[in-house]
Amino acid sequence: MNSKFTLTGGARIGMANASYPFADLYVDKEVLKINASIVGNLMFQPKDIISIEPYTSIPIIGNGIKINHRIGNYNSKVIFWTFKDPSFVISEIRKTGFLENLNSIISAEDLEIIKNQNQGGFPLKKSAVIFFIVAWNLLFFLDVFPFATQEKPEGSPVGIGMNLAVGLIFASSILAIVSNSFRKLILNAGREFGDIKKFAYFIAFISGILFVVLTALNLNK
Repeated sequence: MNSKFTLTGGARIGMANASYPFADLYVDKEVLKINASIVGNLMFQPKDIISIEPYTSIPIIGNGIKINHRIGNYNSKVIFWTFKDPSFVISEIRKTGFLENLNSIISAEDLEIIKNQNQGGFPLKKSAVIFFIVAWNLLFFLDVFPFATQEKPEGSPVGIGMNLAVGLIFASSILAIVSNSFRKLILNAGREFGDIKKFAYFIAFISGILFVVLTALNLNK
């Protein structure tokens, strides 16, 4: 019996999808976790699982396992994508003893899992998400509206507004990486940086490049 099983892949939770390598699967005798960054962080006890079955949408690149569960706060559609044979993955999960662990004694670890389940799978606070969506759209509006209302639009709508929008995302992702205080502002209680780590680094990289490009365009106007 293996004490634990880990695998990097992708995940689909409801309609939201995280492609490889932005999701991690962790299984031991007591818990099965799927960390798909901001798409969702899910934790299951053995008693939460109805079944785990192979799932295929596109051969080879669309293989995975489907987690059928009974947690009301989680989306009913939970799939972990993997390039490995789904039957092999299920076999490795079984070797951890997770699917055979029907112990009804509630431990401190169980209580922590239940607490996380009650919060749902999304790691970011709704207030933080709303703030970023509103700020992003308002800053883009500063450039797009004047451009769209010209009688004969000339040039490009790219301006300081778009530059600030991308800069906001870049600065926020850097703060998420380096600042515990900022993480407390954006993460739900009980969530950790590890829940969004891959996504934060990816966004910092992409938004950093875009910010430099947009800054150069604006300086050259």
